[in-house]
Amino acid sequence: MTVTYDPGTRFPDGGGDDSAPVPPPPRAPLSAGTWREIAHLLGNLPLALVSFGLLVSCLAAGLGLSVTVVGLPLLALVLSGCRWYGKLERARARALLGVRVDEPSPPFAREPGFFPWLWARLKDPVGWRHALYVFVRLPWGVLTFALAFVSLFVVWPALPWLARWLTNVDRALVRGLLSPSDELERRIAELESGRGVVVDTAAADLRRIERDLHDGAQARLVALAMGLGLAKEKLLEDPDAAARMVDEAHGEVKLALQELRDLARGIHPAILTDRGLGPALSALAARCTVPVTVSVDIGTRPAPAIEGIAYFTVSELLQNVSKHSGATGASVEVWRAEDRLLLQVRDDGRGGARPDGGSGLAGLAERLGSVDGLFVLDSPAGGPTLVTAELPWRSAP
Repeated sequence: MTVTYDPGTRFPDGGGDDSAPVPPPPRAPLSAGTWREIAHLLGNLPLALVSFGLLVSCLAAGLGLSVTVVGLPLLALVLSGCRWYGKLERARARALLGVRVDEPSPPFAREPGFFPWLWARLKDPVGWRHALYVFVRLPWGVLTFALAFVSLFVVWPALPWLARWLTNVDRALVRGLLSPSDELERRIAELESGRGVVVDTAAADLRRIERDLHDGAQARLVALAMGLGLAKEKLLEDPDAAARMVDEAHGEVKLALQELRDLARGIHPAILTDRGLGPALSALAARCTVPVTVSVDIGTRPAPAIEGIAYFTVSELLQNVSKHSGATGASVEVWRAEDRLLLQVRDDGRGGARPDGGSGLAGLAERLGSVDGLFVLDSPAGGPTLVTAELPWRSAP
C-alpha cells in the first residue's frame, strides 16, 4: 500500500526535521458494518447452543409423550417456540446484518377450538422450517465463532473479507429458512384482502337497499296511506274529491310497485334466476341507452354466485357506457375457457377511462379480485374502450 503525504505539511510542534511531513490522523482498520458482522458471528455460538439444547430436549419429550395426552400439545408449543426464536433471529439479522425479512403470518385454524388450534400448529410449515434452522445453526455457529475468534488475533487484516463471506451465508440462511412461505403468505394476504372487500361490499349494498327503501317506496307508501285516509274522510262529504284522491293514490301505488321492482332487480333479477345469464344480459342490453349486441357461449350454467357477479359486472360496465363514454354502439361477449368465465365489454366511445375516474371501476376490480377474478382495462384516449373480466368457473349444483 502506498501512502502519499502533503510535503507542505510540517509537524505542529516544530520538533524534528522541518522537511518531514505530518502523518494523517489514525483511522479504524475495520468499519462499523464489519464490527457488526463480527458481533453477529461471535453471537452465533451461544445462541445456537441454547436454542439447540432446548429444542432437542423439548422435541424428545414431545415425541416420546406423543402416545399420551400431553405429547402433541407439547410438540405444538415447541413449534410455537421455534417461531419466537425465528423472530429473535430476524431481529438480530436486521440490526447487525441489514437483512429485512417480513414476519410470517400466524398459523391459521379453520374452526375455533382446541383441536383445530393443535392441528394448525402441528402442520405449520413455518414452525418446522424454524426448527430446521435451529439444527443447522449449531455446526455453523461453532465454525463461524471459531473462525471469527481466531481471525481477530491471527489474521485480522483478512477479517473484513472473511466476515463478509461468512455473514453472507448467514443472510442466505435467514432468507431461506426464516422468511414467510411465499405462495402461502401471498394466498393468505389475498384471502384477507378479499374477505375485507366482500364485507365492505355487503355492508354498502345493505346501506343502499335501506336508503332506497326509506327514500323511495317507503315514502310513497306513507303518502299513499295519508291520501287514502283523507279520501275516506271525504267519501261522504265530497265524493268527487274522494274519487280524485283515490285516483292519485292509485298512481302512487303504481310508482311504488315500479320502484320495488327496480330494487328487487338490483338485488337479484328474477330473469337471471329463471332463464340464466344469456337472457338476463339481453334484457340488460335492451335497457341501455346505447345499442348493444350480446353474445353468450357458455354451455351449462355456472354457479349462482358466479352468475350473479358476471351479471352485475356487465350491468356496471353498461351503465358506464351510457353515462360516460359518448359511444354509438357497444358489444358484450361472454364465453367459457376451461375453468374460467370471461367477459368482454367493448364500446366505440371517446376512451380515456381510468379506474380512479369516479366511474366505479376500482370498486369493480376489487369485487372481482375478492373471488379470484381479474379485471383488465384498455381505454386509450380517443377510444375504443375494451374491458375484460375473468371469473373462476364453478358449475351450478
